Amino acid sequence: MSHNSKAIEPVGHYPALIPREVLFGNPVKASPKISPDGRKLAYLAPDNGVMNVWVRPFGLPATIADQDRFGGSDDRVVTASAKRPITQYFWQGDSQHLLFIQDMDGDENYHVYQVDIATAVVRDLTAFENVHAMPIAIDPLCPDQILVGVNARDPRLHDVYRIDLKTGESTLDTENPGDVQGWTADHQLNVRVAQVTRKDGSTEIRVRKDGHSPWRVAMAWGVEESFGGVVGFTDDNGSIRVLSSVDANAARLIELEQETGRVDVISEDPRYDVSSVLVHPRTHQLQAVQYSRERKEWSVLDPALQLDFSVIAGNRDGDFDILSRDLDDATWIIGYVVDDGPTYFDAYDRASGELTPLFSNRPALTEYVLAKTMPIAFTARDGMSIHGYLTLPVGLAPHNLPMILLVLGGPWARDSWGFSPHVQWLANRCYAVLQINFRGSTGYGKAYLNAGNREWAGKMHTDLLDGKRWAIREGYADPERVGIMGGSYGGYAALVGVAHTPDEFVCGVDLFGPSDISTLFSSIPPYWEPIKGMFLKRVGDPTTEEAFVRSCSPLYLADQIKVPLLIAQGANDARVKQAESDQIVAAVRGNNHSVDYIVFPDEGHGFARPENSLKFTAAAEGFLARHLGGQAEPAGIHESVEGLEQ
Repeated sequence: MSHNSKAIEPVGHYPALIPREVLFGNPVKASPKISPDGRKLAYLAPDNGVMNVWVRPFGLPATIADQDRFGGSDDRVVTASAKRPITQYFWQGDSQHLLFIQDMDGDENYHVYQVDIATAVVRDLTAFENVHAMPIAIDPLCPDQILVGVNARDPRLHDVYRIDLKTGESTLDTENPGDVQGWTADHQLNVRVAQVTRKDGSTEIRVRKDGHSPWRVAMAWGVEESFGGVVGFTDDNGSIRVLSSVDANAARLIELEQETGRVDVISEDPRYDVSSVLVHPRTHQLQAVQYSRERKEWSVLDPALQLDFSVIAGNRDGDFDILSRDLDDATWIIGYVVDDGPTYFDAYDRASGELTPLFSNRPALTEYVLAKTMPIAFTARDGMSIHGYLTLPVGLAPHNLPMILLVLGGPWARDSWGFSPHVQWLANRCYAVLQINFRGSTGYGKAYLNAGNREWAGKMHTDLLDGKRWAIREGYADPERVGIMGGSYGGYAALVGVAHTPDEFVCGVDLFGPSDISTLFSSIPPYWEPIKGMFLKRVGDPTTEEAFVRSCSPLYLADQIKVPLLIAQGANDARVKQAESDQIVAAVRGNNHSVDYIVFPDEGHGFARPENSLKFTAAAEGFLARHLGGQAEPAGIHESVEGLEQ
């Protein structure tokens, strides 16, 4: 146990250290997906230490009891990534191929690949140089085609290419006119919807009857509305399903009839945005919607599924998602998320109503007692109700604890209930962990979202301070031992915390956070150009409001930083360039104050490789123990940051 100034009071004994490898190493298995024909199961698992795609016949699942035994005759690895983990994949409609996306060392120049599961032959379907490719649509009615957005013609814009999955031939299908942010195709893979973010930050939905008809505006809304957009076509291709907060506070699910313009409200909540929708895999009929309230909750719209949802909900504790289904909708793959254990995956047979355990992602977690996460709310200084989550260490008295204010990235995102390796890591090291969905976070409706406009170093930051004071007032946190930590926007918030309010925190940890809003905007990826107007409206415009934007940028208050600071950065970050971290490190050191600075040469915006996550968390753990007090696992031989420090 390391100490800052005060002992942490145990209740019996300190929590047993959970090794970092258990939390941040590769999962044993993850992301199972059933094939469209229902006869195969794919999943992600390590091969030579790197996450790759595996396939096995369905009906011979590895049970939880014997999940350590894999690699046998029934389980075959079909990809061969030797360094960068594969994290996103999906089945092709023929059930004989899988598709996956991957970049190079975090540069976000994603390519779309196809692998033949019989031969393990991989083909690059988007073999352009220095492009960002993104899947747009694939449909079982067109099993041999995929639509992909590619910014080869203009790095700022994605044109739509139609790719023949048998030959690999790609053909330009729809050219971007210069302002389209996203595309939607109908169930015959005809591109019929374009979503535009206009220069003033507002949104426009354009539609057309078919791939050759002219575009027309079907719907538009201002920048003050919640983030939303088209989620797909109805089963008859006659209407589009849209998430929109127009004429409401929270984003609701509506159906917009293309010919008449009639709008039908399908599902809504006055306070919470719809977070996802569930449709039949073959017919595309709408079946359920999900809301992320304090926890995830389903609203079943198709009465035929009500019993299924009841059976699934009663099977295990935790919040569940339906991860994949076969085309006949006979078998569902279910993922159960809890706050204090691994994610469990089950196969659900609709005919029998039986659930068969498949595996959990991190079975070693069951050997430890993990912390519980509880939803909290407090009143900010201006009277606004702010929401978040608090996690307290196991085995310690819940008062006067050292605390980490762990700030989410985005900022147009939110923290949710469930398992977080970073939260459990910090709680296990004896820290209370406070996560705050400050104003500007998504999910709580447009009033909550818009309260964060132009408040990056203003009320969005004072919400964090008010949350800290709430935790102190409730007795959870020791006011003399509170640190701030986060990634992306959370890294920016950590810099604001130690620069704009230098007496509030004992130390700060910034992971790839911007330090100057002006230089951030001037270096964003070119394909973010269509949404730049939204950024300018919600944050501030460096070209017309230089003084205001400067006042929100911690770089210009670097001379106020007086507490220990740790900064981590990926050298290939396309969103927050390394220059953002370089410049604040130089400014702080120029004021004769030290900064621990670690740069990972093979990472981008976040750490994809477990080796790097382990190195960072080992360094951060020692840093926090020195300055806040808490348990620390000694760094292993492969966790040294020697050679990465700058």
